[in-house]
Amino acid sequence: MKIEMLYSKIHSATITDANLNYKGSITIDKMILKEAKLFVGQKVDIADIDNGERFSTYIIEGEANSGTICLNGAAARKVQIGDKIIIMAYASYDIDELESYKPTIILLDSNNNIISHSKEI
Repeated sequence: MKIEMLYSKIHSATITDANLNYKGSITIDKMILKEAKLFVGQKVDIADIDNGERFSTYIIEGEANSGTICLNGAAARKVQIGDKIIIMAYASYDIDELESYKPTIILLDSNNNIISHSKEI
């Protein structure tokens, strides 16, 4: 049996831009993607800490070391620049994999610099 579990989480990301005229997605700094083990096109859930909005979208890659966290398209209406968000991705695991299960958790500062990287929820 497979169980869907948290695979990766970027916590306290700060929205740097919201581009209503783009076709959709979330743009994330390439280096943050690498550290979080996330991929272009991957589905993610977004939770806005400031306003409680929750929605799903997919990832596109932003410029490395830019700190970019930009919601695009319709999702841009759900956030404000400066809002703090949580970005979550999930994966399916076999029950026997859960004994060694450890998601990737990235914590960002207000400038979207990585301040911690852990495997603990």
